[in-house]
Amino acid sequence: MSHRRAVALMVLVTLLWSIAGVVTRHLDSARSFEVTFWRSLFNALAMAVALTWMQGLSLWRGLFAASWPLWASGVCWAVMFTAFMVALTLTTAANVLVTIAMGPLITAVCARFFLRHALPLCTWVAIAFGGAGIAWMFGREAGRGASFVGTLTASLVPLAAAINWTVLQHVSHGSGDPDESAPQDMRAAALIGALLSAAVTLPLAYPLRASGHDLALLALLGVVQLAVPCLIVVRLARELPAPEIALLGLLEVLFGIVWTWLGAGETPASSTLAGGTLVLGALIANETLALSSRRGEANIPS
Repeated sequence: MSHRRAVALMVLVTLLWSIAGVVTRHLDSARSFEVTFWRSLFNALAMAVALTWMQGLSLWRGLFAASWPLWASGVCWAVMFTAFMVALTLTTAANVLVTIAMGPLITAVCARFFLRHALPLCTWVAIAFGGAGIAWMFGREAGRGASFVGTLTASLVPLAAAINWTVLQHVSHGSGDPDESAPQDMRAAALIGALLSAAVTLPLAYPLRASGHDLALLALLGVVQLAVPCLIVVRLARELPAPEIALLGLLEVLFGIVWTWLGAGETPASSTLAGGTLVLGALIANETLALSSRRGEANIPS
């Protein structure tokens, strides 16, 4: 696969991820945990069909015999799937997207303390500015009740994502099952996460009120917004370096805010724009410098 094609596919992945906010705003009666349940259920069904087609019955035998990293990653996926949709029902899509954009920096901190990866000065500076942006949003939303709770719920997504990435890094360095590749673990863990999310939210979703229109939209989210991009990004991990994937992944925030602005009339608040500018600026600067540094090292003759 050419680099240009890989980048184009990654942009497509972020575009698919970004439709959650605007689609959720067009639901008739499904709310909160019911939204999460149906999306996770449709995601699990789609992932099960796709992975069974690709791997056969060995997929299911592997799940029951898997070591702890696969299930730990699955729990993290479940938290991400659940907290993201619940947060979207409690606060604006812009607040949710800007908050989850802190994921790369939280991941860097986890890698530093749990995997002993050294962090450059630019990353610590980016963490400071990104933290200031989130603090600004929290401060402005503190008096708004549900909106603050929604932002707090959204913060579980980057935290779970950081733990998830740390676990996968732990496995990729030879601490997991030697017979399983990291991409394979990642796909199976996403399936486990979808199943766990659907199972946990089902009791909380009663009484089920989703209309046929709602089910169609939630099926769209489960299949198109989650299952398809999850499978694509696993493949792209073989083609693009992690810093480049992280940088391109930030497009989800921009796409998501534009979708809800144009498709649902949800104008971003000034606090979200200000905080989001700090967060995105810090992330883009950090990822760009990291990518430039890696390319520079690769060009140094041995």
